[in-house]
Amino acid sequence: MDFDVLTLFIVLAVVLAGTIGLFLLTGGRRLPEGTFPETRDADDLPEPDGPAGTAVAEDTDAAPLTTAEATAETVTEPELSEEVAEEAAPTIETPEPVAGRLARLRARLVKSNNVFGRSLLALLSSDQIDEDVWDEIEETLLMADLGTEPTMELVDRLRERVKVEGSRDPDRVRALLREELTTLVDPSLDRSLNVRAAGRPAVVLVVGVNGVGKTTTVGKLARVLVAEDKDVLLGAADTFRAAAAEQLTTWGSRVGVPTVSRDEGTDPASVAYDAVAAGIEGEVDVVMVDTAGRLQNKANLMDELGKVKRVIEKQSEVDEVLLVLDATTGQNGLNQAKVFSEVVDVSGIVLTKLDGTARGGIVVAIQRQLGVPVKLVGLGEGPDDLAPFDAETFVDALLEER
Repeated sequence: MDFDVLTLFIVLAVVLAGTIGLFLLTGGRRLPEGTFPETRDADDLPEPDGPAGTAVAEDTDAAPLTTAEATAETVTEPELSEEVAEEAAPTIETPEPVAGRLARLRARLVKSNNVFGRSLLALLSSDQIDEDVWDEIEETLLMADLGTEPTMELVDRLRERVKVEGSRDPDRVRALLREELTTLVDPSLDRSLNVRAAGRPAVVLVVGVNGVGKTTTVGKLARVLVAEDKDVLLGAADTFRAAAAEQLTTWGSRVGVPTVSRDEGTDPASVAYDAVAAGIEGEVDVVMVDTAGRLQNKANLMDELGKVKRVIEKQSEVDEVLLVLDATTGQNGLNQAKVFSEVVDVSGIVLTKLDGTARGGIVVAIQRQLGVPVKLVGLGEGPDDLAPFDAETFVDALLEER
């Protein structure tokens, strides 16, 4: 009798132990009827090969996943409601039409601090134009950064015409000055952007030193092209300046233009190559590449920009090379232009901050120096304050009454 009781107690203990073990193995979940958890020998369990808090990947050749990475792979983001999704989506802006910018070019220049035309009109309308007056006219032109050779040309022409006509009428004097200034600025130059290529994207390389508004100009030019219904892609090849790629990406995203960028310090030529390759694959109309300007000396400048251009040309021709210059730098801008023209074949000039300078003559001086036209001008801080340059509009603004 005592044996039977002892046997019964042992059986109950075994059943109870089995039940508890089953509960622990299943994590408290109820298994389907007739199902048992798979058992694994100790030799089959993976050995931990990372520090505490590290999840071990099943593939022994793969790097172990951190806890954060393991969690990220297993957590699914909740679906956004349509209303929340609309709020989260970026707002694509519609750039101002280019035609409206041409009208604003004149208005901005008229309101600027430019006293260039007004000074000349006052001198030429004097009751008596003697040698002292002509000396003042010459000085005014030189201070406006017109350059020595253009200044002498303009003074000689005005001298001859004033002498022949003998007129002091302000309207006639303004007409004479307008004709001669327009001739110097040269309206016959082709100022259109070469952004039409057959069977491939047009490639525009934008160069210039840091501080002239180069990256901002690329972003604004993207808006000009989008306003003309072109598909654009940007390449952030200024990998030396911190946040340059982020700045360019922000400009592009505002008008729905993608940007190819890499980590800071990446070889600029490789970024330029990738951008052009992406443009070809995506069949866009224009690829614009922003380049580095923080280069210590002329040799570095030649090496870096030359390499960028050569690498791009392995897969596509560079159709336009735009040099961005700060109009307020005057003769310093000419020195920059000389260096860049030795590195790449500059095909056009973009003058920034033209509305805030009394040195409107820099337009003539730069064109004479490089033999290429000013194609675009920056007239303010607004996103659409970049306008195509027009010679006659520019001269009219210089001579208009303020």
